[in-house]
Amino acid sequence: MGYHAGNDLNAVATRTIPSNEAELVGIYEISKLLASPDRIEKTFASVLALLSSFLDMRDGLITLLDERGEPEVLIGPGCSEAGARRFFDHLARPAVRRIVATKMPLVIENVAASPLFEGSDLSGWGPAESAPFSILGVPIKDADAAVVGVLTVDRLLDALPRATFDHDLRFLAMVANLLGQTLRLHKLVGKDRERLMQENARLERNNRTNNVGSKLVAIPGILGESDALRSVVEKIRIVAKAKSTILLRGETGTGKEIFAAAIHKLSPRAQKPFIKLNCAALSESVLESELFGHERGAFTGAINSHKGRFELADGGTLFLDEIGEITPAFQAKLLRVLQEGEFERVGGTRTIKVDVRLICATHRDLEEEVRNGKFRVDLYYRISAVPILLPPLRERKSDIALLANEFLQRFNKEQDVHLSFSQSAIDFLSQCSFPGNIRELENYVLRSATLTPGDVINDKDISCLSDTYLSPVPSNASPGLRGKSSNFTPLPIAPNARALVPSSAHEPNSNAPPPMLCPGAENCTMIDTDNRSIREKIIDAMEQTGWVKAKAARVLGLTPRQIGYALEKYNVPIKKF
Repeated sequence: MGYHAGNDLNAVATRTIPSNEAELVGIYEISKLLASPDRIEKTFASVLALLSSFLDMRDGLITLLDERGEPEVLIGPGCSEAGARRFFDHLARPAVRRIVATKMPLVIENVAASPLFEGSDLSGWGPAESAPFSILGVPIKDADAAVVGVLTVDRLLDALPRATFDHDLRFLAMVANLLGQTLRLHKLVGKDRERLMQENARLERNNRTNNVGSKLVAIPGILGESDALRSVVEKIRIVAKAKSTILLRGETGTGKEIFAAAIHKLSPRAQKPFIKLNCAALSESVLESELFGHERGAFTGAINSHKGRFELADGGTLFLDEIGEITPAFQAKLLRVLQEGEFERVGGTRTIKVDVRLICATHRDLEEEVRNGKFRVDLYYRISAVPILLPPLRERKSDIALLANEFLQRFNKEQDVHLSFSQSAIDFLSQCSFPGNIRELENYVLRSATLTPGDVINDKDISCLSDTYLSPVPSNASPGLRGKSSNFTPLPIAPNARALVPSSAHEPNSNAPPPMLCPGAENCTMIDTDNRSIREKIIDAMEQTGWVKAKAARVLGLTPRQIGYALEKYNVPIKKF
């Protein structure tokens, strides 16, 4: 036998003769089912189960069609999809095809005697006594009157008078109309859902593409779209939420203070103070007073009590720049604050507890300092809980144009002018290596903007291409250069950026040696151009550059690491100011 619709629902009415009242009650109950938020298959199966309360039916089937008019979804009253498929293949298929083709309702009083089912195997689907049975079917249509499905039921032929066929067919047509409206609603909702999902997917893709770039604009002072910068910004957005100590590392001029301020503004401490201090600018005694504060009379000149930077930053963030410059004695004092969160003012005995998030910065090789015993290893691990390496400008080539234009716009606003870069100027700047990084780029822009004669800055106006941008060289440089710029000469900042040296510097009659410049050469060594010792040359270069090792290295054609080794090898004491 075929499957039979069991009625697990509370039947509203059980009737033997169709009535208008029963039809209205049936439509009402079915409309409530169709309003449920369940999946369409479950809802339609419940409708078929409910139909058995209002029709004398054995089995029912809802066939939903695809765009080609082929059966796509088969739904029976609470049965499996396999059972519905079996019922469709053995009994309902010819009726469904006729209804789809004619778009009209179909009544077959005696299935066994109908030519439509001639040749069909009806064994197992009729009554046990081989009594005749009927099939009723109606089309389910969409808004354009296209058939999108078929509702079919079968019943015993002699169960009711034949007059009930008309009533049942009309009732099924009303039900099919409700099913069609429900299908249209589900399709509209499905299309809207798909559209929203596609829109969300598109927005997510755009966010993944532009998220970092757009966020960079939202961080004051940070400008750029390069991958190197995006990587750093993504990291600081993550670490800003925690309390961990951060160590910003990178070359001079990479913007450590700006990144420290950005971390503070992105952190939960954004409404609290952001206090900063350059450790290299102060002696040990002054640094202790500045960080920890002092009591009245603690030392000569201490006429009032003074809060230190740790107290001022309580609840917020303290940024210590050039942390690698502090002495070993002061390192021990700083370590206690980081470990215990407490300290005493200079000249005081009261212990002060603070809650401070510490951000440190250095351009030194702290690992080398630790190996040499110049930096405490325990302090190193305290301050480098989260190390972040800031990329040099040469690794952010795509940001040079953005930064240069930003600096120029600031100049225009300050000076009330309207200067702009030519493409040739931007192209040249993009080729430079900028050992001084962003600070050096800003210097170029401001100098070029100040000296340019017109409203457009061309490549010939860029200071590093002319003899107006000066870098110190040893005192034995060319007499021609000495006469023009007093021991200064143009600094080539990239291997392909040629410095314009005055012709007098290389005249055939000149007996002076060429300036000791070795642009971009990692393996260059100092050229022995006179009778001075190497130690004298190193001291001379350091004196001329204000004892800044990076500048002296460029003068001597060495790397900063090489000049560091040279200073130690020739026992040259470092002067601090």
